[in-house]
Amino acid sequence: MIELLERDFSSFFAAPFHAYGADTPYVSPMKADLKRFLSIENPLFSDASEFTFFSVKRYGKPVGRITAHLHRGSNDLHHEARGCFGYFDCANDPEVATVLLQAAENWIRGKGMTRLVGNFNLTAMQQAGIMTGGFDQQPFTDQIWGPPHLPGLLEANGFQPHFPMTTFERRLDSNPTPEVLPDVQRRQLLDQGFSFAPVTRATIAERLEDARAILNRSFKNNPMFVPVTAEEFHFQAKDMKWIMDPRISKVVHYRGAPVGAVIAIPDLNPLLRRIGSRLRLSLPYHYLRYKARRDRAVVIFQGVMPEFQGRSANPLMLSEMTRDMIAAGYNTVGGTWIADENTASLRQTEKAGAAPLHRLHLFSKELV
Repeated sequence: MIELLERDFSSFFAAPFHAYGADTPYVSPMKADLKRFLSIENPLFSDASEFTFFSVKRYGKPVGRITAHLHRGSNDLHHEARGCFGYFDCANDPEVATVLLQAAENWIRGKGMTRLVGNFNLTAMQQAGIMTGGFDQQPFTDQIWGPPHLPGLLEANGFQPHFPMTTFERRLDSNPTPEVLPDVQRRQLLDQGFSFAPVTRATIAERLEDARAILNRSFKNNPMFVPVTAEEFHFQAKDMKWIMDPRISKVVHYRGAPVGAVIAIPDLNPLLRRIGSRLRLSLPYHYLRYKARRDRAVVIFQGVMPEFQGRSANPLMLSEMTRDMIAAGYNTVGGTWIADENTASLRQTEKAGAAPLHRLHLFSKELV
């Protein structure tokens, strides 16, 4: 027996745990964070009519889920009539997948959209894509993981893969800093007026606003990019000051103005896995154990103002970040997705010694 539920958050949260089991690399966002994202608190949505979410139970057990939502800013900027799906997690059950995908299609079609594209959790600047390779590799925080059967379930329902992407991992213990920026050049750049703005709990709000300005300028011409408002950015980064390690993020100024930023956080997935992504009384104990042993970090954003690209600002902040990560005891650093068409970023990533981790694609379907 199959039952489709709409806006039933309890089954939506539980579905991937039942669909995938404890032995897979899947890690859920914190339950409270996920609930906050899927609410009218999220400034991405003007009201509740712009999103919904579905889950499916088979014999009373939740085994699949999906969101259906609109990104009005993206459609307006790129002149599209596109709906989005996200958080598509499903057991290897074709019937359940069809029920979920048809529910999303019908909802999006009812909003007048002509195309359905995903995964977006919930925008292109957050987690994006369906995994198509690297299934045995552990994801970092802010990376999607899905099992090998998801692409086949989508294709069986008329979705086609496109826009290939790759996430990366760099070993700092076996592959420490390649000579990206010699010390002599570093000193010359600092003498010219480049400096590092302090990233601390006291300055985090100011540094995040620096990062937002850099994000909006540096990603302006990237496909699917939509400028991020201050409200959206700070909603997503709400708890950043509590989880950040101020030693490993870098904001570069030139004569007092922000020109580049690399925002990195410790990889929280080992902690989330231990607590089941739920607030528990044992959280302080688990957090202290995690904090004492953490050795993985993830870069969630990296960018340089266009007028400073090619002027060594990026090598300056990356070499500084790498040096400080090693000193702080981090052995591995992950990065979020880079599109195949972004050849400059791919070359830069490979030059830094990173290796491919996961392969992803968007999947889309024309709605007729």
